[in-house]
Amino acid sequence: MGLRRKFNISFILVAGIGVIASGFISYKMLQDNAREEVMNTAGIIMASAKANRGYTIDEIRPLLQEANIDFVPQMVPAYSAHSTIKRLHVRYPEYSYKEATINPTNPASRATDWEASLVEYFKANPQETELVGEQQAAKGRSLYIARPIKITKASCLACHGKVEDAPKAMLARYGEANGFGWQMGEIVGTQLVKVPMSLALERADKAFITFMISMSIIFVTVIALLNILLHAIVIRPIRKMSQHAEQVSLGDLDAPDFKAKGNDEIASLSSSISRMHRSLISAMKMIDDD
Repeated sequence: MGLRRKFNISFILVAGIGVIASGFISYKMLQDNAREEVMNTAGIIMASAKANRGYTIDEIRPLLQEANIDFVPQMVPAYSAHSTIKRLHVRYPEYSYKEATINPTNPASRATDWEASLVEYFKANPQETELVGEQQAAKGRSLYIARPIKITKASCLACHGKVEDAPKAMLARYGEANGFGWQMGEIVGTQLVKVPMSLALERADKAFITFMISMSIIFVTVIALLNILLHAIVIRPIRKMSQHAEQVSLGDLDAPDFKAKGNDEIASLSSSISRMHRSLISAMKMIDDD
Protein backbone atom coordinates (compact mmCIF):
# COMPACT_ATOMS: atom_id res chain seq x y z
CA MET A 1 0.00 0.00 0.00
CA GLY A 2 1.47 3.32 -1.10
CA LEU A 3 2.10 6.31 1.12
CA ARG A 4 -0.57 8.34 -0.64
CA ARG A 5 -3.21 5.66 -0.06
CA LYS A 6 -2.27 5.27 3.60
CA PHE A 7 -2.46 9.01 4.06
CA ASN A 8 -5.86 9.26 2.33
CA ILE A 9 -7.32 6.38 4.32
CA SER A 10 -6.09 7.89 7.59
CA PHE A 11 -7.32 11.36 6.67
CA ILE A 12 -10.72 10.12 5.50
CA LEU A 13 -11.12 8.10 8.69
CA VAL A 14 -10.22 10.99 11.00
CA ALA A 15 -12.08 13.62 8.98
CA GLY A 16 -15.10 11.33 8.62
CA ILE A 17 -15.33 10.96 12.39
CA GLY A 18 -15.06 14.74 12.69
CA VAL A 19 -17.78 15.35 10.09
CA ILE A 20 -20.13 12.84 11.73
CA ALA A 21 -19.54 14.36 15.17
CA SER A 22 -20.01 17.89 13.78
CA GLY A 23 -23.17 16.80 11.98
CA PHE A 24 -24.61 15.24 15.13
CA ILE A 25 -23.85 18.32 17.25
CA SER A 26 -25.09 20.80 14.62
CA TYR A 27 -28.30 18.82 14.03
CA LYS A 28 -29.09 18.83 17.75
CA MET A 29 -28.29 22.54 18.01
CA LEU A 30 -30.50 23.39 15.02
CA GLN A 31 -33.36 21.30 16.38
CA ASP A 32 -33.01 22.95 19.80
CA ASN A 33 -32.92 26.40 18.18
CA ALA A 34 -36.03 25.58 16.15
CA ARG A 35 -37.88 24.51 19.29
CA GLU A 36 -36.73 27.64 21.09
CA GLU A 37 -37.99 29.75 18.18
CA VAL A 38 -41.38 28.08 18.40
CA MET A 39 -41.37 28.58 22.17
CA ASN A 40 -40.69 32.30 21.69
CA THR A 41 -43.55 32.57 19.20
CA ALA A 42 -45.93 30.78 21.56
CA GLY A 43 -44.79 33.03 24.39
CA ILE A 44 -45.49 36.13 22.29
CA ILE A 45 -49.02 34.91 21.51
CA MET A 46 -49.63 34.15 25.18
CA ALA A 47 -48.30 37.60 26.16
CA SER A 48 -50.49 39.21 23.52
CA ALA A 49 -53.57 37.46 24.90
CA LYS A 50 -52.66 38.54 28.42
CA ALA A 51 -52.19 42.14 27.24
CA ASN A 52 -55.62 42.11 25.61
CA ARG A 53 -57.19 40.76 28.77
CA GLY A 54 -55.55 43.52 30.79
CA TYR A 55 -56.63 46.19 28.32
CA THR A 56 -60.22 44.97 28.50
CA ILE A 57 -60.22 44.89 32.31
CA ASP A 58 -58.50 48.25 32.78
CA GLU A 59 -60.02 50.32 29.99
CA ILE A 60 -62.91 48.74 28.08
CA ARG A 61 -64.91 47.40 31.02
CA PRO A 62 -64.85 50.71 33.01
CA LEU A 63 -66.03 52.64 29.94
CA LEU A 64 -68.93 50.28 29.39
CA GLN A 65 -69.85 50.35 33.05
CA GLU A 66 -69.85 54.16 32.99
CA ALA A 67 -72.25 53.95 30.08
CA ASN A 68 -74.55 51.82 32.30
CA ILE A 69 -74.19 48.83 30.02
CA ASP A 70 -75.14 45.75 32.03
CA PHE A 71 -73.33 43.19 29.90
CA VAL A 72 -71.83 42.79 26.44
CA PRO A 73 -69.30 40.11 25.42
CA GLN A 74 -66.71 42.81 24.67
CA MET A 75 -66.30 43.49 28.40
CA VAL A 76 -65.22 39.88 29.06
CA PRO A 77 -61.39 39.50 29.06
CA ALA A 78 -61.53 36.01 27.55
CA TYR A 79 -63.74 37.25 24.72
CA SER A 80 -61.28 40.07 23.98
CA ALA A 81 -58.30 37.72 23.90
CA HIS A 82 -60.14 35.18 21.75
CA SER A 83 -61.31 37.84 19.31
CA THR A 84 -57.83 39.27 18.85
CA ILE A 85 -56.09 35.93 18.32
CA LYS A 86 -58.97 34.82 16.08
CA ARG A 87 -58.01 37.58 13.65
CA LEU A 88 -54.47 36.23 13.66
CA HIS A 89 -55.85 32.73 13.16
CA VAL A 90 -57.42 33.76 9.83
CA ARG A 91 -53.98 34.40 8.36
CA TYR A 92 -52.12 31.73 10.33
CA PRO A 93 -54.64 28.92 10.81
CA GLU A 94 -52.15 26.61 12.53
CA TYR A 95 -51.67 29.12 15.38
CA SER A 96 -54.37 28.98 18.03
CA TYR A 97 -55.31 30.37 21.42
CA LYS A 98 -58.08 29.14 23.66
CA GLU A 99 -59.19 29.61 27.22
CA ALA A 100 -60.46 26.09 27.66
CA THR A 101 -62.85 25.85 30.62
CA ILE A 102 -64.50 22.85 32.25
CA ASN A 103 -67.74 24.72 33.00
CA PRO A 104 -67.81 27.73 30.65
CA THR A 105 -70.50 30.32 30.14
CA ASN A 106 -69.78 30.37 26.41
CA PRO A 107 -70.03 26.86 24.90
CA ALA A 108 -67.22 27.77 22.47
CA SER A 109 -64.82 27.77 25.44
CA ARG A 110 -65.70 24.26 26.60
CA ALA A 111 -62.60 22.10 27.05
CA THR A 112 -62.10 19.00 24.94
CA ASP A 113 -61.10 15.77 26.63
CA TRP A 114 -57.41 16.50 26.05
CA GLU A 115 -57.76 20.09 27.27
CA ALA A 116 -59.68 18.88 30.31
CA SER A 117 -56.74 16.60 31.14
CA LEU A 118 -54.51 19.68 31.25
CA VAL A 119 -56.93 21.37 33.64
CA GLU A 120 -56.92 18.28 35.85
CA TYR A 121 -53.13 18.30 35.81
CA PHE A 122 -53.07 21.87 37.16
CA LYS A 123 -55.64 20.95 39.78
CA ALA A 124 -53.53 18.02 40.91
CA ASN A 125 -50.36 20.17 40.83
CA PRO A 126 -51.43 23.62 42.05
CA GLN A 127 -47.80 24.72 42.37
CA GLU A 128 -47.33 24.45 38.59
CA THR A 129 -47.80 27.69 36.66
CA GLU A 130 -46.99 26.48 33.15
CA LEU A 131 -46.93 23.29 31.14
CA VAL A 132 -45.03 22.98 27.86
CA GLY A 133 -45.31 20.00 25.56
CA GLU A 134 -45.75 18.73 22.03
CA GLN A 135 -48.80 17.34 20.31
CA GLN A 136 -49.06 15.47 17.03
CA ALA A 137 -51.48 17.19 14.68
CA ALA A 138 -52.73 16.45 11.17
CA LYS A 139 -50.15 18.82 9.65
CA GLY A 140 -47.28 17.83 11.90
CA ARG A 141 -46.12 18.44 15.42
CA SER A 142 -47.32 21.43 17.41
CA LEU A 143 -45.84 22.90 20.55
CA TYR A 144 -48.25 24.04 23.23
CA ILE A 145 -48.01 26.22 26.30
CA ALA A 146 -50.72 25.83 28.92
CA ARG A 147 -51.27 27.98 32.01
CA PRO A 148 -53.96 27.52 34.66
CA ILE A 149 -56.94 29.85 34.90
CA LYS A 150 -57.44 30.39 38.60
CA ILE A 151 -60.10 32.53 40.24
CA THR A 152 -58.19 35.15 42.21
CA LYS A 153 -60.56 38.14 42.01
CA ALA A 154 -63.99 38.41 43.57
CA SER A 155 -65.20 40.36 40.53
CA CYS A 156 -65.10 37.13 38.52
CA LEU A 157 -67.76 35.63 40.79
CA ALA A 158 -70.19 38.43 39.92
CA CYS A 159 -70.77 36.63 36.63
CA HIS A 160 -69.76 33.08 37.54
CA GLY A 161 -70.83 32.69 41.17
CA LYS A 162 -74.55 32.41 41.72
CA VAL A 163 -77.02 32.47 38.86
CA GLU A 164 -79.17 35.14 40.54
CA ASP A 165 -76.18 37.49 40.80
CA ALA A 166 -75.27 37.26 37.12
CA PRO A 167 -76.14 40.13 34.69
CA LYS A 168 -79.51 39.59 33.03
CA ALA A 169 -78.08 40.36 29.61
CA MET A 170 -75.56 37.56 30.08
CA LEU A 171 -78.27 35.12 31.12
CA ALA A 172 -80.32 36.11 28.12
CA ARG A 173 -77.39 35.46 25.82
CA TYR A 174 -75.91 32.27 27.28
CA GLY A 175 -78.64 30.87 29.55
CA GLU A 176 -78.47 29.65 33.14
CA ALA A 177 -77.18 26.12 32.59
CA ASN A 178 -73.43 26.70 32.44
CA GLY A 179 -70.67 28.88 33.81
CA PHE A 180 -71.83 29.18 37.42
CA GLY A 181 -70.74 27.85 40.78
CA TRP A 182 -67.13 28.89 40.47
CA GLN A 183 -65.23 29.27 43.76
CA MET A 184 -62.47 31.62 44.88
CA GLY A 185 -59.07 29.96 44.37
CA GLU A 186 -60.52 27.30 42.05
CA ILE A 187 -58.73 26.32 38.83
CA VAL A 188 -61.52 26.39 36.26
CA GLY A 189 -59.64 26.10 32.98
CA THR A 190 -56.41 26.66 31.10
CA GLN A 191 -55.00 29.25 28.75
CA LEU A 192 -53.71 27.25 25.83
CA VAL A 193 -51.52 28.38 22.95
CA LYS A 194 -50.57 26.01 20.14
CA VAL A 195 -47.90 26.83 17.54
CA PRO A 196 -46.86 24.54 14.66
CA MET A 197 -43.30 23.23 14.72
CA SER A 198 -43.22 22.07 11.10
CA LEU A 199 -42.01 25.34 9.58
CA ALA A 200 -39.22 25.88 12.12
CA LEU A 201 -38.14 22.23 11.89
CA GLU A 202 -38.19 22.42 8.09
CA ARG A 203 -35.91 25.44 8.19
CA ALA A 204 -33.65 23.61 10.63
CA ASP A 205 -33.48 20.58 8.32
CA LYS A 206 -32.63 22.79 5.32
CA ALA A 207 -29.91 24.53 7.32
CA PHE A 208 -28.53 21.13 8.38
CA ILE A 209 -28.49 19.84 4.78
CA THR A 210 -26.76 23.04 3.62
CA PHE A 211 -24.21 22.69 6.42
CA MET A 212 -23.46 19.04 5.60
CA ILE A 213 -23.14 19.78 1.86
CA SER A 214 -20.77 22.64 2.65
CA MET A 215 -18.76 20.39 4.97
CA SER A 216 -18.56 17.72 2.26
CA ILE A 217 -17.38 20.22 -0.36
CA ILE A 218 -14.77 21.58 2.05
CA PHE A 219 -13.70 18.02 2.91
CA VAL A 220 -13.23 17.06 -0.77
CA THR A 221 -11.40 20.32 -1.50
CA VAL A 222 -9.08 19.91 1.48
CA ILE A 223 -8.20 16.32 0.64
CA ALA A 224 -7.49 17.30 -2.99
CA LEU A 225 -5.21 20.16 -1.90
CA LEU A 226 -3.47 17.97 0.67
CA ASN A 227 -2.84 15.32 -1.98
CA ILE A 228 -1.27 17.93 -4.25
CA LEU A 229 0.91 19.20 -1.41
CA LEU A 230 1.75 15.65 -0.30
CA HIS A 231 2.88 14.80 -3.81
CA ALA A 232 5.01 17.94 -4.15
CA ILE A 233 6.54 17.98 -0.68
CA VAL A 234 6.85 14.29 0.22
CA ILE A 235 6.07 11.73 -2.46
CA ARG A 236 8.01 13.22 -5.40
CA PRO A 237 11.23 13.81 -3.42
CA ILE A 238 11.04 10.35 -1.84
CA ARG A 239 10.37 8.78 -5.24
CA LYS A 240 13.44 10.49 -6.73
CA MET A 241 15.58 9.49 -3.76
CA SER A 242 14.31 5.94 -4.10
CA GLN A 243 15.22 5.90 -7.81
CA HIS A 244 18.65 7.30 -7.00
CA ALA A 245 19.27 4.71 -4.28
CA GLU A 246 18.12 1.93 -6.60
CA GLN A 247 20.55 3.05 -9.35
CA VAL A 248 23.43 3.07 -6.89
CA SER A 249 22.45 -0.32 -5.47
CA LEU A 250 22.58 -1.74 -9.00
CA GLY A 251 26.14 -0.48 -9.42
CA ASP A 252 25.55 2.80 -11.21
CA LEU A 253 27.94 4.87 -9.11
CA ASP A 254 27.85 7.70 -11.63
CA ALA A 255 24.14 8.35 -11.00
CA PRO A 256 23.61 12.04 -10.23
CA ASP A 257 22.78 12.96 -6.63
CA PHE A 258 19.35 14.25 -5.78
CA LYS A 259 19.39 17.15 -3.36
CA ALA A 260 16.06 18.16 -1.80
CA LYS A 261 15.66 21.82 -0.95
CA GLY A 262 14.95 23.03 2.53
CA ASN A 263 15.89 22.07 6.07
CA ASP A 264 13.23 19.50 6.82
CA GLU A 265 13.45 15.75 7.29
CA ILE A 266 13.20 15.10 3.53
CA ALA A 267 16.21 17.30 2.87
CA SER A 268 18.08 15.61 5.72
CA LEU A 269 17.33 12.17 4.25
CA SER A 270 18.47 13.36 0.81
CA SER A 271 21.77 14.60 2.26
CA SER A 272 22.29 11.28 4.06
CA ILE A 273 21.74 9.29 0.86
CA SER A 274 24.15 11.58 -1.01
CA ARG A 275 26.82 11.10 1.68
CA MET A 276 26.29 7.36 1.55
CA HIS A 277 26.69 7.51 -2.23
CA ARG A 278 29.94 9.44 -1.96
CA SER A 279 31.19 7.10 0.76
CA LEU A 280 30.45 4.12 -1.45
CA ILE A 281 32.36 5.72 -4.34
CA SER A 282 35.34 6.37 -2.09
CA ALA A 283 35.25 2.82 -0.76
CA MET A 284 35.16 1.38 -4.30
CA LYS A 285 38.16 3.54 -5.34
CA MET A 286 40.11 2.33 -2.35
CA ILE A 287 39.37 -1.27 -3.30
CA ASP A 288 40.42 -0.63 -6.89
CA ASP A 289 43.70 0.99 -5.74
CA ASP A 290 44.52 -2.04 -3.64
